[in-house]
Amino acid sequence: MLLREEQIKEKVEKAIEDVGNELAEHKGSYSVKGKKNILSDNFSLNLFKPSTVSQQFSTEEIKIKIAKSFSGKGLKDVAFEFGIAAFEINGIENSFNRISENFAAFYADTTNNKAYYHNLVSPSGSAGENLSPDEVLIVMIPKKNNFVLQSLMGRIITSVLFTLIILAAFYLTVRTLLRQKKLGEIKNDFINNMTHEFKTPIATISLAVDAMRNEKVINDRDKMGYFSSIIKEENQRMNRQVETILKASQLERQEVDLSLESVHVHDVIHDVVDNFNLQLEDKNGKVELMLNAKNDLIEADEIHLLNLINNLVDNAVKYAKDNIPPIVKVSTLSNGKNFTLKIEDNGIGMTRDTVKRVFERFYRAHTGNVHNVKGFGLGLSYVKTMVEALHGEIKAESTLGKGSIFTLDLPLKKA
Repeated sequence: MLLREEQIKEKVEKAIEDVGNELAEHKGSYSVKGKKNILSDNFSLNLFKPSTVSQQFSTEEIKIKIAKSFSGKGLKDVAFEFGIAAFEINGIENSFNRISENFAAFYADTTNNKAYYHNLVSPSGSAGENLSPDEVLIVMIPKKNNFVLQSLMGRIITSVLFTLIILAAFYLTVRTLLRQKKLGEIKNDFINNMTHEFKTPIATISLAVDAMRNEKVINDRDKMGYFSSIIKEENQRMNRQVETILKASQLERQEVDLSLESVHVHDVIHDVVDNFNLQLEDKNGKVELMLNAKNDLIEADEIHLLNLINNLVDNAVKYAKDNIPPIVKVSTLSNGKNFTLKIEDNGIGMTRDTVKRVFERFYRAHTGNVHNVKGFGLGLSYVKTMVEALHGEIKAESTLGKGSIFTLDLPLKKA
């Protein structure tokens, strides 16, 4: 900024010098703009008083010359005020013969305004040399600091713009790297989960096949049927896992078509709960139904609605505490527009970070190397996708060690 101020100062001084030299060329002559300086009533007095710059040029003409010189030096937007002061030969008495409109105000405020002086001296060898009164051109540049900032404004804006671009590029780069890292972690978790999910049925089938080769088993029809049923069951289990992965891929590409129809949600809830009775009895658990919704009719795909409710109840059962009977509370409410389904459990619960990410595809809470709960981390992602496809909303609440609550809001079928 100091360098720029110094450059502007040099340009201003040069511009004023050029104007001063041009004005001084007309100083000391005995004619005014080409006319003889003769007053009919007193020629003898005028003969020894050569004309001054103030007599040669009007205020407007001087202003135009300064503006033109400033423009030629790249200072077109620089505001200025000027005055021409004349001194008597004895150097004592002086006066301003030409001043611009606001010169006096700026001349009095030297704190905020910069003054430039240029002596108007008659050309050497001219007729009026050393005879005409001394004159000085004074040019005031108001608010010099502001002008320096204005002159640098283009560069400042450009610098700020480039800085913002660099920061934005840096932000996007870091964000992309973090996203790639997150995707890498998700991929590794998915591969680990998939490996454990497929190893169990494969190992079971392998053991069943080995058992069926035993001579005692070959001749035992009941045992052959038993091991055959195991192989079939494990094969169906792997098939369901493959279907789950393919379904997730279809959802991501938005290739799932919903067959919307009028569905009573309470009927679907009863069907889902009936499927879990055996599992809950085995763990001494139970499902508490509080179906208080007066209107449970919605527009939905019944199969997908059954699947998403099934996933939520399944999670409530799977993530139960060890040695504590699982209790799953299913309640419903309705108002004029929405049907609300709430599924609450007394399981292990989730941390805040897990609650924030629980609906992400492939995400599962970290349990170290323990894989006691099976799955790919696709269930809740599927649930959220289906709920949004039905123009509803879902939210999760949980306290670690106390259980979780999933709340669904689905729009009621319009009458």
